[in-house]
Amino acid sequence: MSNAPAQRVPDSEKITINLGPVDLGRIDLLVQEGFYSNRSDFIRTAIRSQLATEGEALSRSIARHTLELGLRDITRADLEAAQAAGERLHIRVLGLARIAPDVPAELAAAVIGSLTILGALQAPAEVKAALKDRIR
Repeated sequence: MSNAPAQRVPDSEKITINLGPVDLGRIDLLVQEGFYSNRSDFIRTAIRSQLATEGEALSRSIARHTLELGLRDITRADLEAAQAAGERLHIRVLGLARIAPDVPAELAAAVIGSLTILGALQAPAEVKAALKDRIR
């Protein structure tokens, strides 16, 4: 049994946006009037609404690009099995791709042919460095 701390998966990613003063003031007014609890609540709601509006187009695009949706864990055992089978992996994820902390950079470089991430990638710094020319 390992005493290593469990790796925490963030439930969100931080982004930065620039807004003009008029738009920001309008958001602040809606917050002040109690429509939203804060600016972030308004922005998350607006983004979800727009994503719902574009839902059908997103579904078609996901299918066309054969993207895995959600969380994709890539373990050392996965990569070792692919290497033993002589396979080269082309991983495409919409969401979060997570390469296990025990994956050696050399193994990842030998097996992963490309890594397309629309979302976020969590991987050891050495693995990211070894795959930098293959990450899209």
